[in-house]
Amino acid sequence: MSKQKGTKEKSNKNFVFYGTMSKFQKGFGFVTLDEESRERFEIHFSGEDRDIYVAPPDIGGAMDGDKVEIVILPSYLWRGSRPEAQVSRVTERKFKEVVGTFYKQKRFGFVVPETRKIRDDIFVSRKNFSDAGDGDKVVVEITGYPEGESKAEGKIVEIIARKGEKGADIKALIRAHGYTNKFNHAVRRQARDVKNAGVSWNPDERRDLRNKNIFTIDGADSKDFDDAVSIEILENGNYLLGVHIADVSEYATEGSPLDKEALARGTSVYLIDQVVPMLPEELSNDICSLRPDEDRLTLSVNMEVSPDGDVRDYEIYKSVIRSKFRMVYDDVSDMIETSGFDDELRPEGNERYDGIPSDFNVSELSSDEKEILERAIIFKRKYYDIYDDIKNMAKLASVLRTKRKQRGSLDFDIEEAYIVLDKNGVATDVDTAVRRSANKLIEEFMLLANETVARHFAFMEMPFVYRVHEKPGTEKIEELKVFMRGFGINMSVNADNVHPKLLAGILDEVHGKSFENVVSTVMLRSMKKAVYDPECLGHFGLALKYYCHFTSPIRRYPDLIIHRIIKETLGAYPDENRIKVLSSKVSEASELSSANERKAVELEREVEKMKKAEYMEKHIGEIFEGVISGVSNHGIYVELPNTIEGMVRLEHMNDDYYDCEPDKYRVIGRSTGNIYSLGEPVKVRVKNASKEPREIDFGLLGKLRMENA
Repeated sequence: MSKQKGTKEKSNKNFVFYGTMSKFQKGFGFVTLDEESRERFEIHFSGEDRDIYVAPPDIGGAMDGDKVEIVILPSYLWRGSRPEAQVSRVTERKFKEVVGTFYKQKRFGFVVPETRKIRDDIFVSRKNFSDAGDGDKVVVEITGYPEGESKAEGKIVEIIARKGEKGADIKALIRAHGYTNKFNHAVRRQARDVKNAGVSWNPDERRDLRNKNIFTIDGADSKDFDDAVSIEILENGNYLLGVHIADVSEYATEGSPLDKEALARGTSVYLIDQVVPMLPEELSNDICSLRPDEDRLTLSVNMEVSPDGDVRDYEIYKSVIRSKFRMVYDDVSDMIETSGFDDELRPEGNERYDGIPSDFNVSELSSDEKEILERAIIFKRKYYDIYDDIKNMAKLASVLRTKRKQRGSLDFDIEEAYIVLDKNGVATDVDTAVRRSANKLIEEFMLLANETVARHFAFMEMPFVYRVHEKPGTEKIEELKVFMRGFGINMSVNADNVHPKLLAGILDEVHGKSFENVVSTVMLRSMKKAVYDPECLGHFGLALKYYCHFTSPIRRYPDLIIHRIIKETLGAYPDENRIKVLSSKVSEASELSSANERKAVELEREVEKMKKAEYMEKHIGEIFEGVISGVSNHGIYVELPNTIEGMVRLEHMNDDYYDCEPDKYRVIGRSTGNIYSLGEPVKVRVKNASKEPREIDFGLLGKLRMENA
C-alpha cells in the first residue's frame, strides 16, 4: 500500500474518515470504514487493506463495536506501509450494558467483561452494587464511558447467576452474546394458547399415517424430536422411504409473535448441557415434538428409491402421524452392528426372538462376540416390530452414502469434542464425540429429503430459501495446493475450476494418517461458508445442484418458512401479489438466518473453549502428545487427540528466535533453521490454563516421529 500523497495536516477533511471499531485484547484496534469513507479513502490510498490500524495510545475511549471518527496519521508515524489512524471522537456507542463477573471490594468493585474485546474493567461504586456479591455474574449498565486513562463506570442492573451456581459461566456467556432463554409476554401467551388448544386437523387435508411403522431416532438426552422416518419395500424392489417432519408452521403462523421471535433468533443454540431455544418449550418439547404414542401434525416426503440409490419418484404432502418408538442412536447402532447374527437367531415362522437357539454353538464365540450376541437378542426382542425396518434402512443408507461419495461429496470427518460436566456444571472430561451407524443413517435420509424438496421448488421457480455453498476462491485453492505439497500430495487442478471430487479423493488419501484431522481442517478453512440464499447456487461441499434445509423447523427458521411455502403450493400456485410478498420474506429470512447462524456458532465455540480451558486447569504441568494445528505470528497451535487446542508462544521457544512463514504453514528458527510445520506431531507440557480468558498455554518439549506418513 502506498503512503500518503503529499504532506497533509491532520485537520484536512480529506483524511478524516468514519467507521466501526474492532478492538482486540492487547489494546489495539482496526476500523472498518463505512461506504462513503471507503470511497474517499480509495482516492488517496491504493491497495486492498481497507481496515485501518489504530495503536493502543491512539484509541482513546473507543470500545469494540463503537462508531468512530478517525484521522489518518502522518506517514512518518506509520509502523510500515499500512496507514494508521487516531480516534478523534466516538460518534455512537455499541455497548450500553456489559455482562461480566463482579469483584467486590470494601468501598468499590469492578466488573470483568465476558467478551474479551472489552479490555478494561468497569468501575462500580459502592452505591451501585445492587445486591451483587463477589464472584456473581452480572449485567452492568455503563453510566460513564472511558476517557483517556479513566475506566468506564457503571451500575449493576441484573444478577444473572450467583457465584458457584450451576451453569453460571455458560449463562453469562449466553447473555454476553445477546441471547436469552426468556420469551416476551406475547410469545409466551401464544405458546400457551397453542398447547392448550391441542392437536386437531381436517381429515380432508391431511393423510392419516398413524397406523404406519413410523419412529424417531435421536440422542439419549434429546427432547425436541422434529423428524421421524419410515420404510417399505415395494413390489418392484424399490424402497419407499418416508421422512416426516414436525409441522411447526401450523402453530407459528406467519406474522404472529411466535413467528417474529423465531425469525429474530433464527436458530436454537446447543451448549453442552443447555439449549437456547428458537421456540418456547410448549412447542419445541411438547406439541411439535414427535413423541411416541401421541398424534402429531407433520409434513411428509415419500421418496421411491431404487436399490442403486436413485430417486425414481417422490411426493410431498401434509400428514398426521403417531410415532411407534422413540429410538436412541446408540441402541439403533447396536442393532445394526449385531445384524451378523440374524440367520442364527431367526426362529421359524413369525415368532419373536426368545433367546439363543439350543443348537447354536456359543462356545465358538469370543467374549466380545458373546456380548454382542446378548445385546442382539435384547434389541430384537424389544423392537421386534421395527427390526426389519431398521435393517432395510441401514442397507439403503449405505447405498446412499456410497452414491454421495462417488459424486464427490466432501466428508471432512473432523473430530468434535464430547465434554462431560459434573453435577455442578464443571468439566470433568473431554473426549471425541463418536458418530455411529445410526447417526449416519439419519444424516443420509435428511440429506436426501432436503435435496428432493429443493429440487422440487427450483423447478417450480417459487420464492424459496436455499442452502448454498459456493466453490472456493482461486487464491484459497492455490494456498491449499502449497499446503498439500508439504504432505507429498500433488493437487494437479485448475484453481478456477476445482471439483469437489478431487478434494474428496485427497480426504480419502489421508484417511487414517496422523495428520488427517489437520488436512481436513485446513481444507475446510479454504472453503467458503455455507449460507442461506433466495437463489439456488448449488452446494459445493455436498456436490449437489439443489439443496435446502427442510428437516428441522423446531430449531431453524429457514426450515419453518420453507414449510409455509410448501403448504401454500400444495393447493394452487400463489398469485402475483403473494409471490412478491414471499420474495421479500425469503430474502429477509436468508439474510437474517445466515447472520444468526454465525452468531450461534461463535457462542458455541466460546462455550466449548471455556470448558476445555476449565478442564485443563486441573492438568497444568502434565505432558501430552499432539499435532501442530495452526501457525501465527504469535505462536504455534497444538491440538491434542481429544480436540483440546493450546498455543506454544514463539516468545517462549527459547532455543531460537522463530519467524512465522504463513504461506508455508510453518515457523522457522533464524539461527538453527529448526522448522515446525502444520501437521507435525509434537510433545507439549501444559504451562497454564484459565477458563476466564478461555486460553491454554503449552510449552514445547520436542517433535515426535510422524506415524503413517
